[in-house]
Amino acid sequence: MEVVWAKILLPALVASGKMLLFGSLLGGFFGFLLAVSLFVTGQNGLRPNPRTYQVLSALVSSIRSFPFVVLIVAIIPVTRFVTSSSIGWVSALLPLTVASTPFFGRMFENSLKEVNPALIEAARSFGASNLQIIFRVVVPATLPSLISASVLGVIHMLGLSTIAGTMGAGGVGASALIYGYQSFNDTVMYLLVFIMFVIVMGIQAIGDRLYKSAS
Repeated sequence: MEVVWAKILLPALVASGKMLLFGSLLGGFFGFLLAVSLFVTGQNGLRPNPRTYQVLSALVSSIRSFPFVVLIVAIIPVTRFVTSSSIGWVSALLPLTVASTPFFGRMFENSLKEVNPALIEAARSFGASNLQIIFRVVVPATLPSLISASVLGVIHMLGLSTIAGTMGAGGVGASALIYGYQSFNDTVMYLLVFIMFVIVMGIQAIGDRLYKSAS
């Protein structure tokens, strides 16, 4: 068992952890920028622009409609151009970011829309700029909802990273497939499934605690 842990489980968890961490940071960052753009240009936004909103919304919907496996294959030339390879967890960050940004963006947009319009009008009456309204009014007022959306996004990223593992990125997905399913080793496969379950429960528990702190 020590050999299995040292040779298979630990390297797989480290690779998946890196994909989860950096993929969530990149997807969350670009998703937040996308959400702010959607919120500002939306029908009841700070600066409504229906054409821009429709273009961004269509972009979000079109990328989200791609099965992740198909997306990984479709952007392999871009991945190779950016990272000089299509194998490994670093190369997986590009498709992970592309796939998760629209998910984070839509979730964050829905959270930002929960702000009370009266707060925005009050801020405007004091002469606040749109940027000040977003970061000093909207984000603080919707912080619990943003945290909940982030938790869902991170768990979503964990699932994507597992799929990426089966496509050459390594990590838990690759180990479960190669050393578990294809090697008929039920112990390794179900142990990895159990570890993934524990990770999801841990992420949710941390998110719930942060949500209560922000509420």
